[in-house]
Amino acid sequence: MKQSKWVLDTHHSELQFKIKHLMISNVTGSFNVINAAVESNDDNFAHASVSFTADASSIDTGNQQRDEHLKAADFFDTSHFPTIKFDAKDFDSSTGKINGDLTIRNVTKPASFEIEFNGVNKDPWGNEKAGFSLSGKINRKDWGLSWNAALETGGVMLSEDVKINAEVQLVKQAA
Repeated sequence: MKQSKWVLDTHHSELQFKIKHLMISNVTGSFNVINAAVESNDDNFAHASVSFTADASSIDTGNQQRDEHLKAADFFDTSHFPTIKFDAKDFDSSTGKINGDLTIRNVTKPASFEIEFNGVNKDPWGNEKAGFSLSGKINRKDWGLSWNAALETGGVMLSEDVKINAEVQLVKQAA
């Protein structure tokens, strides 16, 4: 069976996160510079090889002051750790799970996400595309993202859990 190579269609893909703020609401952010490389033996992507990266300094929460804090040493420390990376170790679209190694701040830990394969289709220009929806949750402290502040009324400013959602569209590369 022939190996197919796919790359991220960055114009039709997004990576977002949500974190509880003051324990009463969620703040949503995204990474605006992302990339992925996928190799698969078939069009259902069973047991595909997946490598995904995000430029940590491309973080965007809609608030420049907050974004600068997230880029600083308290959080992502983007001057020392510019890339967030996920390498799949086990991906089978039929199981609805993708498992692999997530690296943030040069700390690599196993992570698992729900994944939905949305199918393959051709765009009007003849490009073969595949779509996926991904969701999951990580504990940010596992990757050294431990900054927080105690609240006067009890509790903390930020939750430990971070929800992750991605919409991914891949483009098949010419043989």
